[in-house]
Amino acid sequence: MNNLSHIQNYYFIGIGGIGMSALARFFKSQDKYVAGYDKTASVLTKELEAEGILVTFKDDISEIPKQFKDSEKTLVVYTPAVPKENLQLQYFIEEQFILKKRAEVLGLISSDRFTLAVAGTHGKTTTTAILGHLLKETNAPVTAFLGGVSEDIQSNLILKGDEVIVAEADEFDRSFLHLSPNIAAINSMDADHLDIYGVNEHLQASFKAFAALLPKDGILFVKNGLPLEGKTIGIEDDADFSAINIKILDGNYHFDLKTPTEIIEGFTLHLPGRHNVLNAVTALAMALEYGSPAEQLRDALQSFKGIRRRFSYKIKTDQKVLIDDYAHHPAEIKAVFEAVREMYPKMKNLVVFQPHLFSRTRDFVDDFAEKLSQFDEVMLMDIYPAREKPIEGVDSQWLLEKINNPNKQLVKREELSAKIITSKAKIVLMLGAGDIGNEVETVKRALEDEI
Repeated sequence: MNNLSHIQNYYFIGIGGIGMSALARFFKSQDKYVAGYDKTASVLTKELEAEGILVTFKDDISEIPKQFKDSEKTLVVYTPAVPKENLQLQYFIEEQFILKKRAEVLGLISSDRFTLAVAGTHGKTTTTAILGHLLKETNAPVTAFLGGVSEDIQSNLILKGDEVIVAEADEFDRSFLHLSPNIAAINSMDADHLDIYGVNEHLQASFKAFAALLPKDGILFVKNGLPLEGKTIGIEDDADFSAINIKILDGNYHFDLKTPTEIIEGFTLHLPGRHNVLNAVTALAMALEYGSPAEQLRDALQSFKGIRRRFSYKIKTDQKVLIDDYAHHPAEIKAVFEAVREMYPKMKNLVVFQPHLFSRTRDFVDDFAEKLSQFDEVMLMDIYPAREKPIEGVDSQWLLEKINNPNKQLVKREELSAKIITSKAKIVLMLGAGDIGNEVETVKRALEDEI
C-alpha cells in the first residue's frame, strides 16, 4: 500500500471522529496496531474499545503507549479539527514522526485501487452508504469508508475485499483533492464551510478541481443542473439517470430507474424524503457503471436500512414519533421538513435544533431562521462550537429572534426532556451535527415513559 507498507503502528489524534474511526477500523482489520486519543468518550469510541483499539481521553504524552513512540514504525493520523496546542500532537511534531491528515491517508489507500467517490455538500454520507451496501450485496470485493454508521452493519466501514474502494469525498478543508477516483459523483454544491473557503466561488472551484481528478476513462455523475460536465442524475426529469413513476406506499418509496439505454423497474427505498430518492439514484447509477448486475440491485436497495442519525426513527408509534438527524445546514433542514410533511401531513411537529459552528450560524442565520420557522414548534439549544472560538453577537438567542414562529424557545440541555414532554407535538425531530445526538437516548426514554 504505497509508502505505508513498513508502518506497523497507527496512532489517531481525534480517533472518535466518524472518518478517523473508519480508518482506525481499517488498519485494525489489516492486523496493524491501532490506538488513539479523543477529547470525550462517545458511542463510537466505546465501539472502538470493544473491538480492541486502545483509546485515551487525557491529552498527555504519558498516555501514549510505549510502542507508538517508535517513530520508525508509527504513523500519526490527525484531523484538522484537533487544535494545534494539543500536547500529543505537539509531541509527535517535535519528535519528527510521520504525520498525515486523515484525508491524505485515505488518498494513499485509494491511489492504487479502483475507487468510487461521492462528493457534495449534502447527501454524500447516505449516498456513499447506499453505494457501499449495493456493491457489498452484489458481491464486489469492496472496502467502503462511510461518513456515518450504517444500520445494516452497525459500522462506518464495509469490509468485503480490498480491490475496490468506496469513499465519501469530503469538501471540508479540500480533503477530497487527495483522492484518486475512477468513478465519482457530485450531487450538490451549495455554499458551506465558508470559514475555510471564504467565498462560495472558491468552494465551487474546489468541486471543479475534484472533478478534474478523474482520469480520461473516468466517469463523473452530476446532479442535473449543476455547472459541470458529466452524466446527469435526477428525479422525474430529463437526466441520464432518473427516478420515474414514484409512488409512496406504507411510508416507502417505489420507483423505476430510467437510464440512457433502458428502464429498470421495481425499486423500493425505505428512507423518507425525495432527497434520499436522488441519493439512491446516484448510488444505483454508480453501481451500474461499475458493473453491478441490474437484477441484483433491486434486492440490494430494498435491504438497505439506513444510516445512524440520518432520519433515524428512535420511536415510531401511533402516539409519538421521535426522529434523530444530523441536519446542520439550511438545505438539510429543508429536506428534513419536506420529508416530515410528506410522511406526516396532518401531525403537529416539533424541531429541536443545535446549531453547529459559530461561523456557519453567522453565515446562514437568515436561511436557518426561514427553514426553522416552517415547523409547528421550535426549540433551540446553544451553538455547538466544535473547533471554533465564540464570535461576538453570534448565539442561539440571535437566531431565535429571527425565527418567525410564536412557538419558539431556547432550551438548556438539562431541561430538554421535560420541555419536549410538555409539547403537544406528535412528531419530535432532534437535529444537529454537534453532541445533540448524545441526548437522543435520554429523550427517548423520557418519552417512552409518557406514552
